[in-house]
Amino acid sequence: MEDDEAPARQRRATRSKAKYMNMLEDIAEREKSQVLIDLDDLEQYEKSLDEEAVLSLNLVSSVERNANHYLEIFSRAVDQVIPAPTKDPNFKDDVIDIIMTQRSKRNENVRQQMEATADGPIPESIFPPELTRRYTLNFKPLTLSAASSEKEGGKALAVRQVRGEHLGHLITVRGITTRVSDVKPSVQVNAYSCDACGHEIFQPITAKQFTPLVECQSEDCQKNGAKGQLYLSTRASKFLPFQEVKIQEMADQVPVGHIPRQLTVHCHGALARQINPGDVVDIAGIFMPTPYTGFKAIKAGLLTDTYLEAQHVNQHKKAYNSMVLAPSTVRRMTELEQTGQLYEYLSRSIAPEIFGHLDVKKALLLQLIGGVTKEMGDGMRIRGDINVCLMGDPGVAKSQLLKYMTKVAPRGVYTTGRGSSGVGLTAAVMRDPVTDEMVLEGGALVLADNGLCCIDEFDKMDDSDRTAIHEVMEQQTISISKAGISTTLNARTAILAAANPLYGRYNPRISPVENINLPAALLSRFDILFLILDTPNRDSDEELARHVTYVHINNVHPEPQGGGLIFSPNEVRQWVARARSFRPVVTKQVMDYLVGAYVRLRQQQKRDEAGKKTFTHTSPRTLLGILRIAQALARLRFADEVITDDVDESLRLVEVSKASLYDDDRDRRGDQSPSTKIFNLVRGMRDSGAAATGEGRGELDMRRVRERVLAKGFTVQQLEACLDEYSTLDIWQTASEGTRLVFIEADDDADMDDDDL
Repeated sequence: MEDDEAPARQRRATRSKAKYMNMLEDIAEREKSQVLIDLDDLEQYEKSLDEEAVLSLNLVSSVERNANHYLEIFSRAVDQVIPAPTKDPNFKDDVIDIIMTQRSKRNENVRQQMEATADGPIPESIFPPELTRRYTLNFKPLTLSAASSEKEGGKALAVRQVRGEHLGHLITVRGITTRVSDVKPSVQVNAYSCDACGHEIFQPITAKQFTPLVECQSEDCQKNGAKGQLYLSTRASKFLPFQEVKIQEMADQVPVGHIPRQLTVHCHGALARQINPGDVVDIAGIFMPTPYTGFKAIKAGLLTDTYLEAQHVNQHKKAYNSMVLAPSTVRRMTELEQTGQLYEYLSRSIAPEIFGHLDVKKALLLQLIGGVTKEMGDGMRIRGDINVCLMGDPGVAKSQLLKYMTKVAPRGVYTTGRGSSGVGLTAAVMRDPVTDEMVLEGGALVLADNGLCCIDEFDKMDDSDRTAIHEVMEQQTISISKAGISTTLNARTAILAAANPLYGRYNPRISPVENINLPAALLSRFDILFLILDTPNRDSDEELARHVTYVHINNVHPEPQGGGLIFSPNEVRQWVARARSFRPVVTKQVMDYLVGAYVRLRQQQKRDEAGKKTFTHTSPRTLLGILRIAQALARLRFADEVITDDVDESLRLVEVSKASLYDDDRDRRGDQSPSTKIFNLVRGMRDSGAAATGEGRGELDMRRVRERVLAKGFTVQQLEACLDEYSTLDIWQTASEGTRLVFIEADDDADMDDDDL
C-alpha cells in the first residue's frame, strides 16, 4: 500500500496545486484541522492567467473586499475536492465521525431500496455542510512585499485607523494584547432528536443568538400530525473553540494627548490559544459589526459594536523555543563561534549607540541567556534566571539600556517605580465585566513570565510595594490570598532594575551601604549589582563626547574600534535562542574550584568590612549567582560542560561591578600606562579569586593570567615588562619555573588577618 502511495504523492508534488492537495489529504486523515488559503498563492495564480481572464476574475481584491462571503464559497470548493480518508473511523475517533458513517450507511441502504422499487426520488444526505466539515478555513493576507504600500491592507493599521469603510473587508491590525479570555466552546450546529419519529434535525447557528427548535419538522411527523418533541443531542452537535482577545494600540501609534484605543478580536478554531497577554501581534481579520442584545440593546439604541473576526496571527517577537534557525544562519554561527570572539561581538551589540559600559553589557547579555533552572525530585526548584541591578549616577544611560533590553527580549515588560503599585506588579483581583465574577488580573511580573521585567527608578518605589518583588526574585511565584481567591501564579522572569543612590548622586563621604539605601534582603537577591559612578576623566570624556555627537549627526552608531561585528536585535535574539537550547552541567573539577573561590570571596568580604568598602553581603546566594553566570557563559559557547574559565569570567564580572567604587581615587592619579593597567587587571583577578591555583590566596596560574591579559588587547612584551617592573618592586614574583605568580603582599595581609583574630 505504501509503495503505491509514494509515487502518487510524488506526482502530486510536481503539480502546481500540490501544496493544497497535501493539506486536504492531512485534513481527510484528521492530521490537521485548518485550511489556510494564502492570498499570495491566489495572486500568483492570477498572474499566470491571460489579461482578459484576470480582469474578469479579479479574485484577490474581491476576497479582500468581501472576505466573509468568500469563506463559504471556498469551503464549498474544499468539500467537493477533498479526498476520501484511507482508514475507517473507530470508536476512538470523534463521535461525529461515527454518527456520520452510520447515517451515510443508512442513507445508502435507503437509496438502494428506492432504486430497487423505483418509488419516489432518492433522498439527499440530511447533514448540513457545517457539520460535515472537519476543518476551519482561514485567509492569510498578502505579505508586505507582495502588496504595494498604497494598496488598502498593504500595511498593518493602527486601531484608530480602522473605519466604517473597512466593514466586511480583510484588514490587518497591529497592537499589543491586553486581555485574553478563557477558551470556551461556541456552538456551530445544534442537533436535535425527535421522540415521536426518531429523526435527527440539525440547526446551523450563524448569529450570536438563536431560538432552539421545539417541534419536529420531518415529513413523518407532518403526515401523522404527531408534533413530536425535539430534544437537544449535545454529542451530535458541533462546537468550535472560541476565545475573545482585546488588543490595544502601541505607544508609538497614539497621537499627542490621546489615550490608546482598544479593539475586540474573536478567535475561532485553530486560532484559539495562539495569543498571550503582552504579545505584540499583527492580526489579519474581517472587520464585522455586531448589534447589541438584551438590556444593552435598550441602552445603546441605534448603536452597534464592532469586532475583528481573526483569520491569521503574526507574532512580532517569537518565543525562544519557537524560533527556527535557517541552515545558513547556523553555518554562520559555527564560523563565528570558532573565532573565539563571540562573547565580545554579542556584548558590543547590546545597545551599540551607548558608549562604554562593556562589562555591564556583558552582564545584560548573560541575563538574556540565563542559567539552567533545576527542579529536584521532591518539587524543590532552583531558579536559573539572572537578576541584575544597575545603581548609578544620573546620565549614565541606565534607562536606555533597560529600554533596549525590553526590545530584544521576546517577552519584555518595562515599568517604573513610581508608576507601579504592588498589585500592578504582581496581580489584582477585579470583577470580570462579562461574567461579573471576581477574577485575577496578572500584573507586569506575570506578563513577563519566561521573559524579562525591567523596573526603572527602583529606588523611588514605596517599601510596601517593593516587598511584593521579594518572592518573585527567589521563588519565582506570586502567592495571592484575596477576596476568596487563594492561588499561586508563575512569574519565571529575570528582573533588571535601575536605581539612583540615596541623594541622586553617589556621595563618597558616606559608606556605600548608606548610598545604596536598599534593604539587604533585596540586595542579596540580585546576582550582580553594578555601581556605575560618573567620574571626570579627560580621555574617556572626550571619547564619550565624540561618540554622542557622531550618533546625533549620522543617526547610527560608529564602527567599533579594532573592527568586529555588530548584530541587530533580531540576530541577537537568534543567538540567544540557540544558546538557551543547551543545558550545561558542572564537573567535579569545577565544583572544587568554585568551593575555593567562594571561601576566598568570604575572606575578601571580611577585609572589605574592616575597610568600610563593602556594599553587598557575600552569602550562599552569591555562590548560586556565580554558578548561574558560569552556566550562561557555557551556553554562550554552545557547550555542555562548565569549565574553570567560565567561573573565572563570572568572578571577574562580580568583582568588576564594584570596580568603579575602588577605582574612584585610582582614576584621578592619571597614571594609565600599560604596566599600570595590567597590574590593576591582575590585582583584580587576585581579589576576585579568578585564575587562583587553590594553594594560596596570593598564587595565580600564569597561563590564565596571560590569556586574560592578552584577551584585553595587551601584547606579550607589555606583560613581560609589567612582570619585571613589579618584581623589582617586590610586589610579586614568579615561581615553579614561571608557571605561578605569587603576590608577596598577600602573605602579609593574611598574617595581619590572623593577628586580628
